[in-house]
Amino acid sequence: MITGLRSLSSELKFRDGGMVYTSLSSLTSNDFVRIYYLEQKRHCKALRKNAGMLSLSCPTTSKLMEGSFMRKKQLHKPPLKLEFVRTLLVDNYDSYTYNIYQDLSVINGCFGRSSLRLMKNCGVPPVVIRNDEWTWEDLCYYLYEEKAFDNIVISPGPGSPTCANDIGICLRLLHECEDIPILGVCLGHQALGSVHGAKVVHANEPVHGRLSEIEHNGCSLFNGIPSGRNSGFKVVRYHSLVIDPESLPKELIPISWTCSTDTQSFLEISNASSISDAHDIVSSDSMSEVQKSLRVWPLNSHQNMQNGKVLMAVMHSVRPHYGVQFHPESIGTSYGREIFKNFREITEDHWLNYGPLVTCKENVDYSGNQIRLRKPVSQLNHGTFPSRSIGHNGVGKKGVGLFDLVNLSYPSNGVKFLKLAWKKYDHLASEVGGARNIFYQLFGHHKAENTFWLDSSSIEKGRARFSFMGGKGGSLWKQMVFQLSDESGHPFEGGGYLSIEDAHGSATKTFLNDGFFDYLNKELSSFQYKREDYDELPFDFHGGYVGYFGYELKVECGAPYNQHKSRTPDACFFFADNLLVIDHSSDDVYLLSIHEECNTSTSWLDDAELKLMELRTSVPEKLIEESSLNVSFTQCKVEFVAEKSMEEYMSDVEKCKQYIKDGESYELCLTTQIRKKIEETDALRLYLRLRERNPAPYAAWLNFSKEDICICCSSPERFLQLNRDGVLEAKPIKGTTKRGVTTEEDELLKMQLQYSEKNQAENLMIVDLLRNDLGRVCEPGSVHVPLLMDIESYATVHTMVSTVRGKKQPNVSAIDCIKAAFPGGSMTGAPKLRSMEILDSLENCPRGIYSGCIGYISYNQTFDLNIVIRTVVLHQGEASIGAGGAIIALSDPSDEYEEMVLKTHAPSRVVMEFS
Repeated sequence: MITGLRSLSSELKFRDGGMVYTSLSSLTSNDFVRIYYLEQKRHCKALRKNAGMLSLSCPTTSKLMEGSFMRKKQLHKPPLKLEFVRTLLVDNYDSYTYNIYQDLSVINGCFGRSSLRLMKNCGVPPVVIRNDEWTWEDLCYYLYEEKAFDNIVISPGPGSPTCANDIGICLRLLHECEDIPILGVCLGHQALGSVHGAKVVHANEPVHGRLSEIEHNGCSLFNGIPSGRNSGFKVVRYHSLVIDPESLPKELIPISWTCSTDTQSFLEISNASSISDAHDIVSSDSMSEVQKSLRVWPLNSHQNMQNGKVLMAVMHSVRPHYGVQFHPESIGTSYGREIFKNFREITEDHWLNYGPLVTCKENVDYSGNQIRLRKPVSQLNHGTFPSRSIGHNGVGKKGVGLFDLVNLSYPSNGVKFLKLAWKKYDHLASEVGGARNIFYQLFGHHKAENTFWLDSSSIEKGRARFSFMGGKGGSLWKQMVFQLSDESGHPFEGGGYLSIEDAHGSATKTFLNDGFFDYLNKELSSFQYKREDYDELPFDFHGGYVGYFGYELKVECGAPYNQHKSRTPDACFFFADNLLVIDHSSDDVYLLSIHEECNTSTSWLDDAELKLMELRTSVPEKLIEESSLNVSFTQCKVEFVAEKSMEEYMSDVEKCKQYIKDGESYELCLTTQIRKKIEETDALRLYLRLRERNPAPYAAWLNFSKEDICICCSSPERFLQLNRDGVLEAKPIKGTTKRGVTTEEDELLKMQLQYSEKNQAENLMIVDLLRNDLGRVCEPGSVHVPLLMDIESYATVHTMVSTVRGKKQPNVSAIDCIKAAFPGGSMTGAPKLRSMEILDSLENCPRGIYSGCIGYISYNQTFDLNIVIRTVVLHQGEASIGAGGAIIALSDPSDEYEEMVLKTHAPSRVVMEFS
């Protein structure tokens, strides 16, 4: 019998999953035993054989051996494999939780072990609950009585695990659920340390949206993943707090560290293949080569504390509990899904070795690859339990929250059967003077009252293709104006006032208890139509709602309150039943008219056709008339007045950085507004001047004349689009710099933007946020990033733009999708809810239309919405322009102020010329 480990450690070799571990002489006795036990846990027979050869007396190893045999009765039972892995995902109000949800939906399904791949029911998506949504009694019921879950994942989140409001039920889960596999990510990792007595402290510097190379000890969580410098294993970090490695208790084993103190930007250490492969599972063919690169390295916390390396992962010595400080779900993390796959296998082995859970089928339904907890728990037990059912994505049907989607089961009151009539005119647009001349001549009379123009004024490189325009139309036309009822600074209780004016001038005003998004959802669900009416059209807007959602509608999407009440209505929309469409790719013009099935009138089509033909014959005269727009203007002497001075704005930047340092946010999009009193002005000519000076793919003109609102928008940013094939697309912008005077300077500025670590970090954080927002409503595994950190150039600026896409789930509506992502993450920061609360406390005025979105929602539930930036809002004798920028740990206050001012240049110059 071997009585000591020192003599054994230099020669003992053991195998785990085909990997041979050697060079263990540097480990302490306790470190060796913990790692030996945990790695052999996946092969219990080998563990028992080796454990029987050891004579150990220290308290830690005594407890360890007790853990290894305490379920020996269950080990004698016939081994049964899990049919599928069922995960409870606890959300700490983070904006990356649904990236984890998407990954686990794939990993818990078809990417399990080969023996499971052929099973009919190969997996279910996780159930998502917020950290304060269930009581401890709720959790015990579902975990131990219903046995509805095989493992638990604890999400990232803002704040600290030492704050009860930030961490909720998670600490108790980690403390009490010693026999259930748990994986904590970022805040969840820190919670694992905190619950066992480790200290959570400020990191030497906050690291958000930046990457580090990682080395690990080859334990089960990192099985098959390379380790060390230049190995290809790089991870994205979003954290300001860390576990102090010197405070680690004996129960927790460090298993991963950063390779160095340096962080890197995404493009510095990525290559062409790593972008597309960032979330791919390592193939079995390449696994053996990957395994050869693994090695065991000393886990000496004091040494690593001295050399500045940061602790990146821990595991419990006897419990199946793991934590990772980095974000495996990020688009920039290599082998992220491999880590989740390894956790799945840890879960499978745990229940294989200790006896699988036996699911009670009475109240838990797994049909359709979903977990449905069918009966309210309060009816099954007399404790305090959830009073509603939980869907497969953790979304309830009552209450308002960021993760609550709109109920689709509305009664079909007032069903409208809509028919679409349309005409096409080949290559007509240029013959009649182009989009500007068409709008000015057909809709520009009477100051273009009650008109809209969704204007693709920048079509280079395929950025946009279609423009939509129209005015007060036929029998279905109406104007809707919505104002929230909440008082600023108080918790939002819901509802608001909706005013509607129809085509005949009749007006009504009603109170909407459930809010404007709910109203639109009901309206859209009342329409019936035939797809063949529009199948041959190359665009997706065929009539319906055109207008804007104001930023303060965030309270209908989970924000608890608005600090400031909007000066403009919170939403204004036309229902457009007649419209003109220009295809900039082919130069074709379309006229469309929708009407109820009982009404066959096409008079508007005939009238509009006649006007177009008149333009064709008189276009030279009309163009001369239009050229009068290009007169010289005298600069106005009255300047814009900023809501905050340079000093105040820079001070707010420093406050943002302190919030980030304290872990309250990863990124904060700080904004302000400039305002100027104006007298009577020709708003349409102002817009035409703006689109000439600063053309943009998602530009827009809206004139709600009775509300005295004219919106002149030159936005380069798409918020969200849903096409007829059910594909969602977002194009967030983060990173902006000015254009150069010379070609050489312009290229230099463009390259500086492309390779700026700060701008890459901003963009990466928002891409991950948008992946999360789409992940809430998209089919598992469908969210992807075809373009990451692409540079687009406009008249006055270069911008860094990414593209995020996903396939919409069939059971969610268009409004569900908008609500899941509103407001646009590029205008809030991440995590979204906490960031909006912080920004509300710093900004001293409402954002109103700025930071909201403008666009269309078609009657057949397609939509395309922009982000309202680079925009002049004319309202009640005042012109206002909003601007801001993303504040991160790397931000410089003076640079942030200059970037904010840069974004106001194009719109403010135009206003100065016209007022």
